[in-house]
Amino acid sequence: MSRSAKAHLLLLGVVFVWGTTFVLIKDALADVSPLLFNFMRMALAAVCLGLLYRKHIGHIDRRTLLFGGITGLFLATGYQFQTAGLRLTTPSKSAFITGMTVIFVPLLVAIPWLRPAGSHAPRWNAFIGALLAFIGIVFLTTPAHAGLDFRSVNTGDLLTLACALGFACHVLALAHFSPRVRFEQLALLQVGFAAIFIALSMPVFERPFIHWSMKVVVALIIAAVLATAVAFTVQSWAQQILPATHTAVLFTLEPVFAWLTSWVILGERLGLRSGCGALLILGGICLTELLPSRIQPTAHETAPVGGPKT
Repeated sequence: MSRSAKAHLLLLGVVFVWGTTFVLIKDALADVSPLLFNFMRMALAAVCLGLLYRKHIGHIDRRTLLFGGITGLFLATGYQFQTAGLRLTTPSKSAFITGMTVIFVPLLVAIPWLRPAGSHAPRWNAFIGALLAFIGIVFLTTPAHAGLDFRSVNTGDLLTLACALGFACHVLALAHFSPRVRFEQLALLQVGFAAIFIALSMPVFERPFIHWSMKVVVALIIAAVLATAVAFTVQSWAQQILPATHTAVLFTLEPVFAWLTSWVILGERLGLRSGCGALLILGGICLTELLPSRIQPTAHETAPVGGPKT
């Protein structure tokens, strides 16, 4: 099997795991508070990555620490909003709204000082895709009788939308920093700092509680080991091999896997209005990410001369 085929297969597995964790975590949140779950998830993942990349720890400098702290802050923000929102909305809605991350990224890149080196301003398809996705969110999150009354939107849906913005900032931070440091160090530091930021915010935003149960243990192990430590490692490796468009195609399957899992395990079904909203969001994502665009340099090509090679 070629390296490209392995990269496609492994990344598809990562996307499948990400999609299925929406249902697992939703079920576990009946027995554990959101921030405490995220702290345990990130702490366990950081331990796994620390063991995996222990040879790189001694070579971490101040600049790498700064980059890891910034990406970790955005990562923690995304996961905190996502998990808090998931407690108040359905797994499939959470997944489709989280998919708005790939809409927010090109919109943020439209701001020149946020644009990574070597990237271009977004094209027309990014703005049309954002409009389609916005209409889809209206359909997905508001009941038919409410019309455009956004007061009927679930609080969990709004929290999840904020999570998509946090993850978009995380993606941009990685685009700025990953060409300048080794991905092993950045993967470890961002997860470790995320655990620290979540721990610091926990006393402010919630009263932590946990009732140890099998569903909490299973969700924690899968989320920390497979969906965080292993997934970040696979993604870092695979994206050195695959074109960006191939990666984007695979990522659009995450909400589809989440909905299928929710349908099989929880019996959740999307009505006509919600289903149309989900399709519009998915269509907006595809329009934004999958149309041919101007060729952009890879992370290796934009890395400074003499910079680290991953």
